[in-house]
Amino acid sequence: MTDQTQQFASDNYSGICPEAWAAMAEANQGHQRAYGEDQWTARAADHFRALFETDCEVFFAFNGTAANSLALASLCQSYHSVICSETAHVETDECGAPEFFSNGSKLLTAHTEQGKLTPATIREVALKRQDIHFPKPRVVTLTQASEVGTVYRPEEIRAISQTCKELKLNLHMDGARFSNACAFLGCSPAELTWKAGVDVLCFGGTKNGMAVGEAILFFNKALAEDFDYRCKQAGQLASKMRYLSAPWVGLLQDGAWLRYADHANRCARLLAELVDDVPGVSLMFPVEANGVFLQLSEPGLARLREWGWRFYTFIGAGGARFMCSWDTEETRVRELAADIRRAMA
Repeated sequence: MTDQTQQFASDNYSGICPEAWAAMAEANQGHQRAYGEDQWTARAADHFRALFETDCEVFFAFNGTAANSLALASLCQSYHSVICSETAHVETDECGAPEFFSNGSKLLTAHTEQGKLTPATIREVALKRQDIHFPKPRVVTLTQASEVGTVYRPEEIRAISQTCKELKLNLHMDGARFSNACAFLGCSPAELTWKAGVDVLCFGGTKNGMAVGEAILFFNKALAEDFDYRCKQAGQLASKMRYLSAPWVGLLQDGAWLRYADHANRCARLLAELVDDVPGVSLMFPVEANGVFLQLSEPGLARLREWGWRFYTFIGAGGARFMCSWDTEETRVRELAADIRRAMA
C-alpha cells in the first residue's frame, strides 16, 4: 500500500470534500476584508444561525484543540474546574491545552460507561469536595460523538443540562464529530444543542471534509463576551479568515455536512456487519457514529499491520479503532473486512 491508499486509522487522513474545495476557490477571487470582516465569514455565520434555528454568536478557529480550550477558558476562572469523561478528548489528547488557556482550570474526570457522562456521575464529581481547598466545578463538557463512538440522545443531554442548572454549571459540547451524531439520530442540530440545554458547541469541520477549521457557537451569548480577544491572543484570529469560513458555506448551504456524515456512519456499520461472524473478533462499543472498535488477537493485529493497514490501539490490549471518513469507499471497507477475517483465521 502507498501513502495515498485509503486507510482507517483516522478521519483526519481524508482530503477536502468538493463543496469545501469549490467554496475556497470561489473565495480566492479578488480581495476581501481581513480578520473576519469579509462576506464569507458573515455568510458562514448566517448559515449556522439558520441551521441551528437561533441567533447564536459564531467564531472560527484553526483546530479542535484551540476551539475546545478557548471555549472552556471562557466559561471558567483559573480556580474553577471542568468535569469530563475519563476518555474525553480534552483529557486524553489535548496536551493540557484546556488548563493552559484557562490559566490553570483543572479537569476532573469521571468514570463512564461507553464514554458518556450521566447526571449521577456529574453529581458525584461535583459534590465530592466543596471546600475552598479544591477547584470549584463550573463546567461540564460532553464529547458528541464520544471518543468510543457512542452518541448522546437528546433526553440524555436534557437530563445532564438539568443537573448542570441545579449545580450552577455551564454545559459545553465538544462536537468534533457532531455531524455524525446528527446523522445517526436523525435529530436537528438545535435538538442536540441549545434546545437540550447546551450553552456552547465546538462544531468540527476537519473530520467531515474540510482542510482546517472549527466553529465555536455560543447559544448563551452572554458567555461570548470578549471571546474574539481570546481568539486573537491565542493566535486563532486568521488574517485571511475567509479561507476558514468559506468552506463552511460549501458544507452547510446544501446539506453536504450531513450527507457526508451519514455516508461515514454507514461505512462504519458495514464494516461491523462484515466482521460480525469472524471467530475471535468482538465489538467493544456500539457502532453509532463513524468509528468501529474491535477486540482482536495480538497476532491478528500484527498481521494487519504487516499487510499495510493503519489503525490505533490506544483503547487497551487487543482493542483497535477503525474510522470511516466522508470519502470512504465501500470497496476498501470490504477489503479491510476480508483481511481482518484472514488475519484471524
